[in-house]
Amino acid sequence: MIEIKGLDHIVLRTRDLNAMLHFYQTILGCPIERRLEELGLTQLRAGSALIDIVTVDSELGRLGGEAPTQNGRNMDHFCLQIAPIEETELNQHLASYNVAYGEFTERYGAQGFGRSIYVQDPEGNVVELKPFIDTNKGAI
Repeated sequence: MIEIKGLDHIVLRTRDLNAMLHFYQTILGCPIERRLEELGLTQLRAGSALIDIVTVDSELGRLGGEAPTQNGRNMDHFCLQIAPIEETELNQHLASYNVAYGEFTERYGAQGFGRSIYVQDPEGNVVELKPFIDTNKGAI
């Protein structure tokens, strides 16, 4: 059984990074936590979560397809923090519901680096599942 602990991060795609940074950083008060300019990624702190902004013409942005439009896709994926679970146990759980899943990979999120896995919901939205890291105890 999967137990959701919270939202780790969302990933938004943009054609205008400066406008997005102005909105999220200046207007909403989300400070920049990390930039990986070679990938086109800027990560902003939003309380206990992150808002990742990816430019559509970057390495990461091109993976998401066309630029966002009123009727197009703007969100790349969102990440849920889940209760600690063994990778094989999570894979078995997903397989028991015929949910396709990718490989566990080390990724950066609101709680720092940790291993996570991608799945898709019935509408094709990409959901990243990342076991919660208790910062007082280390990885669980």
